Amino acid sequence: MEKWVLTAKRADFAGIGEKFGIDQVVARLIRNRDVIEEEEIRKYLYGGLDDLPSPWLLKDIEKAVGILEKKIHDHVKIRIIGDYDIDGVTSTYILLKGLKRVGAEVDTYIPDRVADGYGIRAHLIEKAAEDGVDTIVTCDNGIAAAQEIQTAKEKGLTVIITDHHEIPYRETENGRELILPLADAVINPKQPDCCYPNKKICGAVVAFKLITALYDRFGISETELEDYLELAAIATVGDVMDLQGENRILVKEGLKRLAETKNKGLRALIHTNGLGGSRITSYHVGFVLGPCINASGRLDTAARSLALLNTEDEDEAARLAGDLTALNESRKALTEKGKEDAIEQVETTELKNDRVLVVYLPDCHESLAGIIAGRIREKYNKPSFVLTKGETCVKGSGRSIEGYSMFEELVKCAELMVQFGGHPMAAGLSVEEENVDLLRRRLNENCTLTEEDLRPKVTIDVPMPISYITKNLVEEISLLEPFGKGNTKPLFAQKNLRVLESRILGKNRNVAKLRLMDETSAVIDGMYFGEAEEFIRFAKSRETISVTYYPEINRYMGKENLQIVIQNYC
Repeated sequence: MEKWVLTAKRADFAGIGEKFGIDQVVARLIRNRDVIEEEEIRKYLYGGLDDLPSPWLLKDIEKAVGILEKKIHDHVKIRIIGDYDIDGVTSTYILLKGLKRVGAEVDTYIPDRVADGYGIRAHLIEKAAEDGVDTIVTCDNGIAAAQEIQTAKEKGLTVIITDHHEIPYRETENGRELILPLADAVINPKQPDCCYPNKKICGAVVAFKLITALYDRFGISETELEDYLELAAIATVGDVMDLQGENRILVKEGLKRLAETKNKGLRALIHTNGLGGSRITSYHVGFVLGPCINASGRLDTAARSLALLNTEDEDEAARLAGDLTALNESRKALTEKGKEDAIEQVETTELKNDRVLVVYLPDCHESLAGIIAGRIREKYNKPSFVLTKGETCVKGSGRSIEGYSMFEELVKCAELMVQFGGHPMAAGLSVEEENVDLLRRRLNENCTLTEEDLRPKVTIDVPMPISYITKNLVEEISLLEPFGKGNTKPLFAQKNLRVLESRILGKNRNVAKLRLMDETSAVIDGMYFGEAEEFIRFAKSRETISVTYYPEINRYMGKENLQIVIQNYC
């Protein structure tokens, strides 16, 4: 059963509203997102590119720029080693385009998920040495590859790491000891002695910062950096970073440019997915465009997505965009099958009693493990791992809930795994098949989550009567976009609504449309997307219902009507 919780943070909402010319409801929404000081509120409402921190604040960026400047002058061969997900592909593209612009002799290698595995591996270092590469630049990986970096250094290679993942550590008698690779430069804001104020940027933004610093050193106009903003936005949303501060500004500015992008590949992908001429939001990036870019790294090779971003040929762009969209459709079908198999396993075995779900699907494509883990986490509101059978061992991904740091819990079981890494909310791992059940048991033995922790919470921003909703208020609320992790879409609530009319829409009968009236006789349209028949049966069985909702302006055939989109009901 869901627990509805009202956010009750205090502030002078009337004063904030008057100072910034916004409704008190909007002032309350801003405070609920822990934006408190006047300068923070200004940046939240009106912040732009001038408010971004200097790239020179990143630890080792001066060192990295100096190394690259010399390598470019000496005309040596540089290789970028990226990753096969959306963050890895976009950061590879940013580094490739940026390094070429400053005159580097540079190529790229994005590992194959199955053949190579994640990140910079020993055989990729061997290949770089054979190919006469002098310098390796990683992106979205490398921080957990201390041994591999050591091998590269022994072979005489220069290595620059750009990454954003958690820094590996071991627990010792003297406390936590960080395991940092001995690269020539390590650019990762999560280093404890890094002065960069935003520790939560994605790999593509780290790459963007390095290129920004290089352009500064080489005297290239800042206006040329704007071409990277849409890629930084796509990666930030696609890698599920917190949309706060710098991240929110980057996404807001990137989305503005995405609808009119000059990148032929992105333009073709937008058109192929029916978004041409539309206002592109973080939703479209997270659930339409981003999954297409990710699909090639899951079911084929991420080189196809990189080729899409790199192409200057419109026919090739259209072909590649069609391929990626088709791959994404295949990925959806495989994901649904995997989700059904995982649910059946949980429901019919002792797993249903676990607080940490570890589901082993040997025949599932390993690239889908993370997506399926996310779906299982959503259904059960429990930390969830999905493991699949790889060529040499079992591989998998996990997705967590608030209050359970997946990375830290895996550290406690480090000896059971071949390899692991990640964040508090997500992780990847490799484990020998005979250790799968032992890992499951250990994770559950160590778990301190209570029944209350596992109860889904619905966090309401403001209890707001439908009579208060106006077109101006809805437009003011849109100032808070883009929405996503760390800047969630506002949620309102009202009790005691009477259902005057109801009907089911959609070819799948999954949309309910209602006419709702409150105790003051205010009336508004309501929409519910999901189990529509179940919802309408519930609504008809009660004299009144309570709902959580988001207000919208429905624009159709030149007419505008206020409506609410219902999220939860009781």
